[in-house]
Amino acid sequence: MREGTSTDPRKDQVLRPILASHAADQNPQWRTILLVIFWPGLVSIHFQKRLWDKDRDELWHNIVWTFLQVLCRIDVNRRTERLVQKVFNDTVHRLHDEYRRNWDRADREVAADPEELERLSGAIKEFDTSAIELQEAQAIGIRRLREHLDSGLITETDYLLLVGTNVYGKPVVDCAREMGLSYAAARQRRSRAEAAIRRFLGKKDER
Repeated sequence: MREGTSTDPRKDQVLRPILASHAADQNPQWRTILLVIFWPGLVSIHFQKRLWDKDRDELWHNIVWTFLQVLCRIDVNRRTERLVQKVFNDTVHRLHDEYRRNWDRADREVAADPEELERLSGAIKEFDTSAIELQEAQAIGIRRLREHLDSGLITETDYLLLVGTNVYGKPVVDCAREMGLSYAAARQRRSRAEAAIRRFLGKKDER
């Protein structure tokens, strides 16, 4: 898999059954195998796009997160050739789209003189901790969902759906579109995952 070009048809022969099995059972071991296969490519993206984010760790996190989302979207019945190129290109394009949104938001921000900001703050005497508290709550929610994912209670797709909708409050329809799922399928997957977690927590409380 690490020799030759990305268009070598022998690579499709290796990837196609792996991606099909991953789509069928969402076994996390497939994602480990795919990470090993694509690791040099992900490292290459991290180097090539290093100017996109001053925080190199955050860039790496975003690359891997995007890569996993791409894996959940690939349909080997529709795309049967040049799968390496497909995964690589989709990861770069989706990563760019996400950073583009960040750049657009930054461009809309208006710089203000520090003295003007102090004047505009008026009677605000205490630091607003609501944003920090929200980030801490989100981090806790993501960590708990990651534990359920690592234990095999939920799948990677379920994890992404729950993080997007339950932690970040994104509409189900938006998450479904990003992951290449129908709205009905996304709602059903999320409901089943939530039910599985509730059953697990109920049994845990009983013990």
